Amino acid sequence: MPRPTTFRFSHTLFFALLLSSVIGLAGPRIAATQDFRVVDVVSGLENAWSMAFLPSGDVLVTERPGRLRLVRDGRLVDAPIGGVPDVYAQGQGGLLDVALHPDFAENRMVYLSYSKPVGDNSTTAVARGVLEGVDGGTPDDGTPDDGSMRLVDVEDIFVAVTSGRGHYGSRLVFDGKGYLFVSVGDRQAPPRGDLEAHPAQDLTNHHGTVVRIFDDGRIPPDNPFVDTPGAQPEIWSYGHRNSQGMAMHPESGDLWLNEHGPQGGDELNRVLRGRNYGWPVIGYGVNYGGSHLHDSTHREGMEQPVHYWVPSIATSGLLIYTGNAFPGWKGDFFVGGLAGQQIAHLDMNGRMVASEETLLSGQGRVRHMAQDAAGRIYVAFDRPRGGVSIVRLEP
Repeated sequence: MPRPTTFRFSHTLFFALLLSSVIGLAGPRIAATQDFRVVDVVSGLENAWSMAFLPSGDVLVTERPGRLRLVRDGRLVDAPIGGVPDVYAQGQGGLLDVALHPDFAENRMVYLSYSKPVGDNSTTAVARGVLEGVDGGTPDDGTPDDGSMRLVDVEDIFVAVTSGRGHYGSRLVFDGKGYLFVSVGDRQAPPRGDLEAHPAQDLTNHHGTVVRIFDDGRIPPDNPFVDTPGAQPEIWSYGHRNSQGMAMHPESGDLWLNEHGPQGGDELNRVLRGRNYGWPVIGYGVNYGGSHLHDSTHREGMEQPVHYWVPSIATSGLLIYTGNAFPGWKGDFFVGGLAGQQIAHLDMNGRMVASEETLLSGQGRVRHMAQDAAGRIYVAFDRPRGGVSIVRLEP
């Protein structure tokens, strides 16, 4: 049954919308299937990259320059969380995704993806550690919020075989079955000459891949290329460009990701075991500057995107909404846009996109989205320090 589409508008709401566009992000908004308002949560973060909610409702936030921060009761705790590994904080590199182990309440394990210095270059790496000084309490009952919270027993569990200038990928997704999926970017390897010889088409490295490992970094014996001579055994899928949004559908168990195209051709893909997603041989974009890039848009043995964007919105975080705060959005996809400065709301019909609308247009570079226990949606903006860093969408 199609969702009802409602438009409720008034002179008062019109004035509120106009005022919000002048004084800041906060204020009411209208969408095709669900009205919402925007509430400022916290300011002062520098290049916020990812968020993860603790059982207490506190929020862990990564800052790309290399800091893991805590937001408690709408306040950014002054001292960063200690124990974070050293990062290669240049260009697109730094501290990137953060995710909690599915059994965090028992083991307090936190996972971080980051750009790891390797000689005079860097690569995508995943580390994990135990978060000390968290009990789900509040500051007045003894929960440390003065800098004593830190990660201990930190260890790398995955270090990608890549090199390059940027495009680290770096999203982390647990599937609830003991596996961790990691997106690894193509590291901006230029698509020149024989496109099929590009590193993203070469299984001997991790350029442009999604990898699948156990939660301690061990390699699952049923990964698709475990027995392929010379292949990196962690690889689950390949032929991606730079995937900065990834999520597991809670009902179907499908793994979804979005990835940057060049000038046009951002993609939303359903990730299947052992499949080749075509970068840079096929695609819907062109080189920066407009010159020809791909051999074609289709090729046998290479997957087609479920949805793509031309021109590019520079896709970032991906949220599959499962909460009850917005009934009209349940099961829908939300894709952050960096260059597009927007959220692309995709109304899903099964595994197909039925329609698309734009939310929060022009408010800033949307890096990540996450929902809290109440079903409200938090949005992190990738900004230099200053201004509103995280807002919340609520009914």
